[in-house]
Amino acid sequence: MGETPAALAFDAVSCTFISKDDPGQRYTAVRDVTLAVGAGEFVSVVGPTGCGKSTLLNMAAGLLTPSSGELHVFGQPLRGVNARAGYMFQSDSLMPWRTAARNVMAGLEFRGVADAAAQADEWLKRVGLGGFGDRYPHQLSGGMRKRVSLAQTLVLDPDIILMDEPFSALDVQTRQLMENEVLDLWAAKKKAVLFITHDLDEAIAMSDRVVVLSAGPASHPIGEFRVDLDRPRDVAEVRATPRFVELHQAIWDVLREEVLKGYRQQLAA
Repeated sequence: MGETPAALAFDAVSCTFISKDDPGQRYTAVRDVTLAVGAGEFVSVVGPTGCGKSTLLNMAAGLLTPSSGELHVFGQPLRGVNARAGYMFQSDSLMPWRTAARNVMAGLEFRGVADAAAQADEWLKRVGLGGFGDRYPHQLSGGMRKRVSLAQTLVLDPDIILMDEPFSALDVQTRQLMENEVLDLWAAKKKAVLFITHDLDEAIAMSDRVVVLSAGPASHPIGEFRVDLDRPRDVAEVRATPRFVELHQAIWDVLREEVLKGYRQQLAA
């Protein structure tokens, strides 16, 4: 029997942006990235600001087409939008004119699912918002809106979950609650997750593997670390373990210089 293909695989992928006003002006965000996320695996990508992390995620979603190389989804070349992926954005993606329940059921309605309302209600309960389905986004706290966004993503039962710094705007306590919520939901179905974050603690606490990107332009992976911490995990408690400290130091040793490079580039811009 053949080897099971990765849920998501980047094969020597590069992405270069060309200015519409001046075709000679080009910026290569990522270059020759080879990276795979196995079915059921939780992989985080960390790197300096502007290193192309979101570019990778947008290519994985099929929102950007690689300039070279190819992406595969469960062994099949990705053409157009990735129909097997759900995308949780950094900023709220909720429609302000829809209630929480109607935001969650929007994708199901688009697909013509008959029991969309019932499924939306069930997912709101799963993320701890069972009594808030009739609230509009402006009536919810930041953490509650994130929970609605999470339900909105997971209600479609995607095989791959793409997350772009989804908790960066939350306070520390709410952030840790959401991180544990995601880990509990992930453990229940073990979907493939590609998680983008600036927070190294978050990456280690949540992931099976952490990939470090170099500073841009032409960012590429420069380190990969297996997180061998026991599951299930509490993201606050695991930070106090000796192994977590060891992993943090090892990854930071690789990441530190790239962060400094990125900082110097921002000052020179």
